[in-house]
Amino acid sequence: MKSLPQLLKQFYIRTTGYSYTNLGRLFLRLFLGIMLIQFGVRQLVRFLELRYAFPPVFGMDSETSLIVMIVIELVCSLFIMAGFLTRVMIMPPFVAMIIAEYYQLHDYVSEAPYMLDWQQQGYLPIMFLGIFFFMLLVGPGKISCDYFLSLHFIHSDNQSESELEEV
Repeated sequence: MKSLPQLLKQFYIRTTGYSYTNLGRLFLRLFLGIMLIQFGVRQLVRFLELRYAFPPVFGMDSETSLIVMIVIELVCSLFIMAGFLTRVMIMPPFVAMIIAEYYQLHDYVSEAPYMLDWQQQGYLPIMFLGIFFFMLLVGPGKISCDYFLSLHFIHSDNQSESELEEV
């Protein structure tokens, strides 16, 4: 039977020393995908209301901009959740969130952006940008289609798996 200090030491080591990075990346990908897909579904359901109110972007009219945004949110979120072409699929919503943040801050021209309350929607695109940037840095992890495809390509070229150790 272990003493209380030994149990506490073992508990401390298990909670701080072990890292579940691949499981964490899977969770973050799934969370990000679900959060993004729900925006696309909401816009799809309210398409008739939003098609003229949506801001025109890159010279497209409002309806076309909304369609592009819905496609970005639905398709990219599914790819991100599956971990397929993750870093590539993060780029369209990343750019979309930069544009969304611009339009959010553009609506608050009368007051300084740093005066925004944390409950206003102006912070939502910034939070998405932070998560997207983190996923761009760390990648999809080993529980992803990207990793399994990389393994397949490496094995088909008779290379060692040491190239994927940083994944």
